[in-house]
Amino acid sequence: MNNKLISFVRDVYRTKDFIPLHAPTFGGNEKTYVTDTIESTFVSSVGKYVERFEKQIEQFTGSSKAVATVNGTAALHTALYMAGVKPGDLVITQALTFVATCNALFHMGAEPIFVDISKVSLGLCPKATEEYLDTYAVLNADGVCMHKTTGQRITAVVPMHTFGHPVELDELLDVCLKWNLVLVEDAAESLGSFYKGKHTGTLGEFSAVSFNGNKIITTGGGGMVLCKNVDAGIHTRHITTTAKVPHPYEFYHDEPGFNYRLPNLNAALGCAQMEELPSFLKQKRILANQYKNLFIDSDFAFVSEPSYAESNYWLNAVICPDTESRNLLLKETNEQGIMTRPIWQLMHRLPMFKNAMRGDLTHSEFIEAHLINLPSSPVNNLGKI
Repeated sequence: MNNKLISFVRDVYRTKDFIPLHAPTFGGNEKTYVTDTIESTFVSSVGKYVERFEKQIEQFTGSSKAVATVNGTAALHTALYMAGVKPGDLVITQALTFVATCNALFHMGAEPIFVDISKVSLGLCPKATEEYLDTYAVLNADGVCMHKTTGQRITAVVPMHTFGHPVELDELLDVCLKWNLVLVEDAAESLGSFYKGKHTGTLGEFSAVSFNGNKIITTGGGGMVLCKNVDAGIHTRHITTTAKVPHPYEFYHDEPGFNYRLPNLNAALGCAQMEELPSFLKQKRILANQYKNLFIDSDFAFVSEPSYAESNYWLNAVICPDTESRNLLLKETNEQGIMTRPIWQLMHRLPMFKNAMRGDLTHSEFIEAHLINLPSSPVNNLGKI
């Protein structure tokens, strides 16, 4: 299988050079729009491309309001702030995630509670979340969710759509409704992914999208807060722009704010990339299907989208039969100049989150020990699905 995979990837990308995990693709109006921005001199957060980019995201996702930020972590930090998370609060999330999810909680002064993932989605498991809350939480007289042991307030639930595969959102929303919690989606990896026909990031009150260089589209560095409510979106834009009250020349700020607005230069790149997104999604779906066919009748299980969802297949992944075969596949592909990687180490294994509260993490630990990500850059001329 290792040799078959190496040969397949070389054939797909038609090169003997190093093949990265996910590289940006620039084949549209990127140079035109960026050059236009430079010539206009409006390269910072004031300029026509920022609002244009936000409108493109709103139209594509169906979000009520999109607010562009400097990166995905800033978007998630802002989303948590708008969701009412306060210092000392507890927030339920998954241990199997990129560190930015937990870094945003740290910046809020909040603490994570790690709950297991679902085998269906590789994201936060609704059943495990409810079981944790049934065991350790209680609603006080005011209907506030409190941790029985520590007395801390539990404020929010933050699922992450792992590799673009949507989590079981309806079930998580039911849990949040029962326990008076706010759902904040970490949709950093899932632009172009749909849950039962609705774009990820539009079911929670707030969500965060990333446009880092390795995402399905990129602005170099950038993010977006998706807001379910228009008024909340207007307030979100206000606080990400240092909470400055508009005035021809006076500087007046009416509340604490963040300097998180996306520069026009980055937004110009994003506008061009959004024009290419439908093509990227088609290419990535074809590639995913070809990977899936490659692993049929083998001991390796390709990670497919859940039955209720349409995934963007941001990063393709395969579950190896055991850790030994995983390590051998990592070694042989990387030695051949083909970048593969294991999934992130679970968050509670990192020194800054080692004392975080957590439930049983059986599924998370299994995936940590067995999963490998495969080269996933979009590529033309792969044929039809």
